[in-house]
Amino acid sequence: MPSVHISDAVRRIKPSATIAAAQKAKALKATGVTVYDFTLGEPDFNTPEHIREAAKRAMDAGHTHYTPSGGLPELKKAICAAYERDYNLKYDPTQCLVSNGAKHSIHNVLAALAGPGDEVIIPTPYWVSYSDLVELTGATPVLVETTEASGWVMTAEQLRSAITPKTRLLMLNSPTNPTGAVYPPETLAALAKVVVEKDLWVLSDEIYEKLIYGKNEFHSFASFGDAVRERTIIVSGVSKAYAMTGWRIGWTLGPVELIKAMDTLQSQETSNPCSVSQHAAIAALTGPQESVEQMRRKFEERRSFVLSRLRDVPSITFAEPGGAFYAFFNVSQHFSKPLGTSRCSVSSATELCAQLLEDAHVALVTGDAFGAPGYVRLSFATDEKTLAAGLDRLKSFLTT
Repeated sequence: MPSVHISDAVRRIKPSATIAAAQKAKALKATGVTVYDFTLGEPDFNTPEHIREAAKRAMDAGHTHYTPSGGLPELKKAICAAYERDYNLKYDPTQCLVSNGAKHSIHNVLAALAGPGDEVIIPTPYWVSYSDLVELTGATPVLVETTEASGWVMTAEQLRSAITPKTRLLMLNSPTNPTGAVYPPETLAALAKVVVEKDLWVLSDEIYEKLIYGKNEFHSFASFGDAVRERTIIVSGVSKAYAMTGWRIGWTLGPVELIKAMDTLQSQETSNPCSVSQHAAIAALTGPQESVEQMRRKFEERRSFVLSRLRDVPSITFAEPGGAFYAFFNVSQHFSKPLGTSRCSVSSATELCAQLLEDAHVALVTGDAFGAPGYVRLSFATDEKTLAAGLDRLKSFLTT
């Protein structure tokens, strides 16, 4: 058998930490153990019925063939109409590309804009795939550290300091995975001023745009003036707001020239997004929106419950998440202490997560993977009974 030489580009890619953590939890479940799994960023709700019914009708009508590589014209129109309806942002369908999920959209943007010698600015903590997708293009991720004390938001001064002649792109995510931070409008406006001044592209990942809590408000980065919009590439999709993670429909909104280039790339990579899923996405965007608010309210209830329980756990700290469905908290004060029934000590969040799963059967994701050593992420996209039991075990593991 010939030896397999893996390309340097692929060698640089690390496995997704969230998927790896979920797989470990599933492997333990397979042995018959009850595992409290808070790893994946996936709504636990079923896709709303009217969306599922639209998919069935599409199949019965024979919409099971190739579509245009960049998505159905009807879906592009629905996406553009939704942005005008919800955010007063006007886009033409020629400025829209439909892809196989928002992650695929992000890859397309980076592949079209970045390459060897370029730098891409990423505020930390960041979604685990960002840096690897940047490195896949040959570009260099430039990580800008934010803090719990700042509410996990990057300042305009930090952005300005990170810019070099090699800077090609800023990747911005609000609400943020893993912290749940929502960038205040005044911070976005200050960042926008720097972006225009320095003539930067901005990839604005807005996938959690509908999941906002308390007094927080969502503001699309493209809404801060025409000059900002010209430099902003919006990425979003139906996964989080409509509980459609498995349908794999995401989109990009941006300049026509960039959209055309990404469409050419996508035509060679995947042909087109799933035809049936596209029809389901049309129903999601154009149909009744009550289910979105119902799910958001349930997430907000769970958020309140989780935060109240975490406040009772000694020696952890956190900034309250304003969006998404994650609690991100500091466990570093528990390093080098005997933990759980095994009384083992750990020296990192990665080790703590491993020991927590083995000892208490609770699965979290290490902050090391998000560029935030000492922290862990808990997804509260699950029912309150499971959250209560898992948080009981977490508290016991840290305090026994």
